[in-house]
Amino acid sequence: MSERSMRGKSAIVGMATAGVGEAPGFSAMELLGQAAIAAVGEAGLKLQDIDGVFAATSSHAFPTMSVVEYLGLTPRFFDGTNVGGSSFELHLLQATLALDAGLCDAALVCYGSNQRTAGGKLVSMSEPQWHEMPYRPRHPITAYALAASRHMAQFGTTREQLADVALAARGWANLNPEAFARGPLTKDEVLSARMVSDPLSKADCCLVTDGAAACVLVRADRAKDLCEKPVYFLGAGAANYHRSIVAMPDLTVTAATDSGQRALEMAKAGRDELDLVMLYDAFTINTILFLEDLGFCPKGEGGRFVEDGRIAPGGELAVNTNGGGLSCVHPGMYGLFLIAEAVAQIRGEAGERQIEDCELALCHGNGGTLSSQCTAILGSEATL
Repeated sequence: MSERSMRGKSAIVGMATAGVGEAPGFSAMELLGQAAIAAVGEAGLKLQDIDGVFAATSSHAFPTMSVVEYLGLTPRFFDGTNVGGSSFELHLLQATLALDAGLCDAALVCYGSNQRTAGGKLVSMSEPQWHEMPYRPRHPITAYALAASRHMAQFGTTREQLADVALAARGWANLNPEAFARGPLTKDEVLSARMVSDPLSKADCCLVTDGAAACVLVRADRAKDLCEKPVYFLGAGAANYHRSIVAMPDLTVTAATDSGQRALEMAKAGRDELDLVMLYDAFTINTILFLEDLGFCPKGEGGRFVEDGRIAPGGELAVNTNGGGLSCVHPGMYGLFLIAEAVAQIRGEAGERQIEDCELALCHGNGGTLSSQCTAILGSEATL
């Protein structure tokens, strides 16, 4: 079976989030359950209809077992692949494969975290390796600061350009009532923010929030019977070459160079056709690296590409329209929230931040320290 045969084979028919920002009094699994129940309900299904489960969490060593137990499910197929924050873009592909093979009929992809109200003390699934420990890194920001420093030294990228990424994210967040960080933000405020790991300041770092998200996928031939406007899976690709940042072959080049190309080829889509680009912006340098590695600009040009509001509201390229991990939500693993925003935009349900005629979206997930890279392409019925 070729990769291309997966194009348009499945569709998202239910999507929901819960506890975005702060949700005191709820456990990670309770938040996940809220999102899952809402997504299943939106799809017009019952929990008993879910026979495929895909999950990854920062707080459960055996995520699918925990989800199945909590929700009372009896799935025929399940997968707890955990490659960090990019897990959920990969789960879309895995769920599509399982659905197409007849291993399940309704697949739930889900995640939940109470990281903020738990005091940010959850154990990371990508702790630094033994060869990093003698240098006492502040994980994971030290790794991303290394990548930013190298990009600045090699290509002349500036802190002002990093600030443009943060300002664009805040501009979108100010149009999103669900975003956790809203309000005015100036370039001077970003540049003068407390330095955390040079050259990255507090304003260059993602939020620490609570939050859960879930989506339900079915085979495409069933989707229209369950949802007025299904969002179709068109393609996905994954690549992973290291875990520890010290083993990264080139600090300025991520495996997104391969995952993105594979996803676009499966989707039979060109970059110039994309209406929306959702990038895992755990730090401001991520957005610059991924714009380069996904082919939106040449390597080394990402800093200049984001200048002057190019990816902000009203700019040339709609990037992270929910406000991203920098200003909307980041509960440990962010990848499923990229998908949630893409679904909202394609359905035309994004309110004040809605992109006109949004038909085709790219979601790019990042896991570990620029380690696992997974890209997924979603589209409306018009893109089939």
